[in-house]
Amino acid sequence: MRIHIATDHAGLDFSKHLISHLGDAGHEVIDHGPTSYEPLDDYPAFCISAAAAVVADQADGVEALGVVFGGSGNGEQIAANKVRGARAALVWNQATATLAREHNNANVIAIGARQHPIDDVIAFIDTFVATPFPGEERHQRRINQLAEYELTGSIAGTVLDR
Repeated sequence: MRIHIATDHAGLDFSKHLISHLGDAGHEVIDHGPTSYEPLDDYPAFCISAAAAVVADQADGVEALGVVFGGSGNGEQIAANKVRGARAALVWNQATATLAREHNNANVIAIGARQHPIDDVIAFIDTFVATPFPGEERHQRRINQLAEYELTGSIAGTVLDR
């Protein structure tokens, strides 16, 4: 599987460990940056690039997922979710990693590098990568509604409060 990763200065050390770990597990890892420590760097471009690459790969039939991380993972998740077709979930334990795939078919996860030790982060990512989306109708229906809203600003048959 191809794994796209991105971070900011807070997660740079984690990215080096993760590139090695995921590569050793047989995955093709694409690092979207940064490549050097810069305490004032801006994560949006890195995370958007990683999420866009995941979406493009999946559209081309390439099995791909993404991992974005920073101090809390919140901003990185928000950035990744700005990409049409990205479904980025904030993960803080193995249960949320599993549910991100099983219920949301998330194609990107965000993790707070300052919130967890590296061994936990590796376990979250391994769980996320190994968990398939079972395709239950109720979950797929909800994912379709999100995609519809993303494209049209509405959900057919639903009145949205504005």
